[in-house]
Amino acid sequence: MKRRGLDEVTREVAVAVKPMCVFTTHTPVPAGHDQFPLSMLRRVLTDYGDAYNQRAVEFCLDNVLNMTYLALDNSHYVNGVAKKHGEISRQMFGQYKVDSITNGVHAGTWISPQIRAVIDRHIAAWREDNASLRYALGIPRHELWAAHRAAKQDLVAWVNQRTGASLFSNAFTIGFARRATPYKRADLLFHDLQRLLALHRSAGPIQVVYGGKAHPRDGSGKDLIRQIFAQIAKLKGQLTVAYVEDYDIAAARRMVAGVDLWLNTPQPPLEASGTSGMKAAMNGVPQLSVLDGWWIEGCIENVTGWAIGDGNTGNGGGIDERAFDAESLYNKLETVILPMFYRDQDRYIDVMRHAIALNGSFFNTERMVDQYVRKAYFR
Repeated sequence: MKRRGLDEVTREVAVAVKPMCVFTTHTPVPAGHDQFPLSMLRRVLTDYGDAYNQRAVEFCLDNVLNMTYLALDNSHYVNGVAKKHGEISRQMFGQYKVDSITNGVHAGTWISPQIRAVIDRHIAAWREDNASLRYALGIPRHELWAAHRAAKQDLVAWVNQRTGASLFSNAFTIGFARRATPYKRADLLFHDLQRLLALHRSAGPIQVVYGGKAHPRDGSGKDLIRQIFAQIAKLKGQLTVAYVEDYDIAAARRMVAGVDLWLNTPQPPLEASGTSGMKAAMNGVPQLSVLDGWWIEGCIENVTGWAIGDGNTGNGGGIDERAFDAESLYNKLETVILPMFYRDQDRYIDVMRHAIALNGSFFNTERMVDQYVRKAYFR
């Protein structure tokens, strides 16, 4: 407006803004699509005078400013954060062209000191060229395992000191940490306690480390944490579960490197991407996850990790679907993962190496930013 010498927002000015904007939609969950009544906007946006009022009707349907539609209407490029999320977003916003750029994580930040030392010995300049992590397949098994054991011992000592738990460094350790909200289904592991205890006794000792906070206004998320603590109490003396309070980046860095398996149990198709499993993969920790978000792209069964279910669920989240996913989770632990971990260690380490080489080399911010540059910023 200043460049054009205008004191009002004309249609031409609005159109001129569009080539400058890129919009990444991050979730199909309604809470992620903010809406504000025009009465609130008028109280907040006080410095725009008539310029505001003239365009308000155009940008606000039914006297409501929908931030998602504002971005969709005024961006030249729109994307979801995983291929599946792109599909879901195109169904949600059928009149718009929605591409996808799958998220990634920063390798230099999330690879633990123990694993980093091993990678440094075998892969030159991996920090500047994350794709070269594919050469992790050549890391000797005993070196990767020793580094993982060191990270695990660090995690066990830290969790025991913080929580008073009695974790052991030789027991198979499952990690689960993310924002506590119902669709993440953090309690799915406890769907059938007797089944969980049975496989704990027969297939091999299990212990679990939880972390994560609820949004201050998410009462259901807080209830979910309470439910997990109730299950922890029921399992006391039978199966050790620790919940790390005040979960933060420092805690996350320890967890994604120190557990033996990363668990992810969202209700499809609500997991737009998810990144915690990417952080684990960077450290050679395989993931067991529902086929949603990035894991649809990253999962090669028995190679980079394992899938819960067959990817055909997600049609309503009913009790049968939950039971189906829980049964799949238990079966995969009992018949595949625990036997491999306890009785075929070389094969388990091969999965760890593939997690770094195939997932770590691709699901990183270097590749992600390159795709944004080529697809969104300089078209």
